[in-house]
Amino acid sequence: MRTEDVLAAIATGLWRWDNASRIVSLDAEAARLLGLPAAPAELSEAAVRSRFHPVDWNEIDGVVNLAVAEGTLAEARLRIMDERGRVLRTVRTRSKPFVDGTSYRLVGTLQEVAEPEPGTAARTPVTGDWRRSREAFLLDAGRALAEARSTAEVLRVAASLSMPGFSPDGLAVFGVSGDRLTVIGHHGQRDGDEGPFTSMSLDTDYPAAEVVRTGRAIYLPSPEDYLRRFPMTWPLAERFGRRSWAFVPLIVAGRTMGAWMAAFKHPVAFTPDERSVLTTVARMLAQALARAGVAESERELSLGLQRAMMPVLGPGIPGIQVAARYVPTGGGLQVGGDWYDMIRLPGGPSGRGAGRSGAGRIALVIGDVQGHDVRAAGLMGQLRIALRAYASEGHRPDAVLSRASRFLYGITDGGDGDGGDGGGPRFATCLYLEVDLATGTVDIARAGHPDPAVRMVDGTVLLRPTAGGLPLGIDPDTDYPTTRLTLEPGETLMMCTDGLLETGGHDLDSGWERVRRLLEAHEGEDLETLADTLVEAVHGPASHHTTGPLADRREDDIALLLISRQAAAAARETPRRTLMTIAQAEPERVAEAREQLRQLLHDWADPEQLDSAVLMVSEMLTNVLVHTDGDALLVAEVACGEKTRRLRVEVSDGSDELPHKRHPGEMASSGRGLVLMEMLADAWGVDPRGEGKTIWFELNEPAPADGCCR
Repeated sequence: MRTEDVLAAIATGLWRWDNASRIVSLDAEAARLLGLPAAPAELSEAAVRSRFHPVDWNEIDGVVNLAVAEGTLAEARLRIMDERGRVLRTVRTRSKPFVDGTSYRLVGTLQEVAEPEPGTAARTPVTGDWRRSREAFLLDAGRALAEARSTAEVLRVAASLSMPGFSPDGLAVFGVSGDRLTVIGHHGQRDGDEGPFTSMSLDTDYPAAEVVRTGRAIYLPSPEDYLRRFPMTWPLAERFGRRSWAFVPLIVAGRTMGAWMAAFKHPVAFTPDERSVLTTVARMLAQALARAGVAESERELSLGLQRAMMPVLGPGIPGIQVAARYVPTGGGLQVGGDWYDMIRLPGGPSGRGAGRSGAGRIALVIGDVQGHDVRAAGLMGQLRIALRAYASEGHRPDAVLSRASRFLYGITDGGDGDGGDGGGPRFATCLYLEVDLATGTVDIARAGHPDPAVRMVDGTVLLRPTAGGLPLGIDPDTDYPTTRLTLEPGETLMMCTDGLLETGGHDLDSGWERVRRLLEAHEGEDLETLADTLVEAVHGPASHHTTGPLADRREDDIALLLISRQAAAAARETPRRTLMTIAQAEPERVAEAREQLRQLLHDWADPEQLDSAVLMVSEMLTNVLVHTDGDALLVAEVACGEKTRRLRVEVSDGSDELPHKRHPGEMASSGRGLVLMEMLADAWGVDPRGEGKTIWFELNEPAPADGCCR
């Protein structure tokens, strides 16, 4: 008796489906089951597809593709429809794919099955609740795995997956190292149980090793199946007390990078639907592990570059504290052009050569090379080395920056496009400070960089305006004027790149106000805590490597450098002081002087006195710029008396001509300076100082209610 006759006798049809020609061959029984005349037929794929319920067609397509990939049987239930869209019957198909290159032939059977009665335990078609639960599970699993940033996070997500209806209680992820199988991570076993599997030859008769060798999944529904197929390694698996196992390849871009084991304490039949879920999870797991591996390699490279390029501040320097932070931007290799440095300078504490004995001198540098890429990091490394070399040769701050600007101009194709590093011109901002550790004198040269700030002993924070030039690398002949200030005992000087100020949608002004509040709120003398506070306020904790609002705010690199002189015994009584020079060519800095005075007197009790002080300072500075040929030096100091505070402001210039009081008429445009001081100041005067003179005034703050000085 022919095979076709046997199949017809048991109401089973036979079909052959050629994927290359899109032709389906049906015997008489298969044609009848599909609602066609009971005669052998050859139909197009579209004609056969029209007989299936649309939802079931999508399911059979996925099941067939899974069977082709794994070399297993394709099993599914299909609802057969008539021309009016009514369900005629439900058939079960079992087919074997025969692969030939990129195409395949599907040979199998069709058999009618009865629909299960409502409320029975028989498995429903995949169009029911189980299918919806599976789709929801896969969406959640994909989202969770996509958000994992490290291998450890990927493994934690994989261990927490709750598959619909058949969740495993044991998981293991295997990787490949050379010709050895290794355990990347596991869940559901005790620590140490992975010992025999940690370094296994790929030739071993073990399911995970075979999966890596062949790239095909292995499903073991029972212990008997495991023992029959892998008798040599069954004793290793027997002690865990599991009943079913699935070993699925982890494939990325056509390469098998490892295997995933899902083990179950209850029997699992591994139906096509269950195998489809396991295979889909394995694909997502493989992609997540590959992304995590790339991210971890990038982080390791980034940290290596940072360690190589960022200086170690070294042991503590007597009398000062130094703290620094560097936080790269959130994208790519997390490297960029920001940097900081601390350099021990040659010579004595106050100048070049022998000098007087003391603590010595150091240079502090902070800068930002244009860009957030590897080239910016490379240029930063070269520029940092050049600055260190120029500083070590003993050049003054202005000369150090001038030489550094010519150096950067030369290596970035400058203006002529010849030589250089081939990447086009780039510039860098920089702030260079030379600190005399004995006296606290700080000489500053600035190249297009944000100004430094000083936190005084009583918590007052002043932005210190400094003269400056163009960013490095723009014009090789730029001059960089030097500004001098004194860092008093207990004061802290802050230098930062614009990333600290502008991150989070701020501009320089609003970002500075945010940083000012943080500096003023800081208590204690621990600079490391202050540095962490400043960075975390705009960037988030250093351990923050997940998605969310803080991570999304990583818009620019951040470099931060803090230096503080050791506080004196009576630090709280140290006068509050500011000093700045206004050159003849910079009359616009009179406005900066007014703002400096307002910051210095931020807690002054009488607002009218504050306005008077600002008016007198503006008049004194303008007189110097108008009536002399030299620069003006402003010194303002707030000191505590027995019961109140006193403001003393001095403006010095190099002219020997002493001012005299005049009586200007109503239309006069000048001559009111001394008249204003006589009316508004508690005391004022003019003191000759050898070459030049100093005009000064004093204001006494009204006594507070408790009679104590702030």
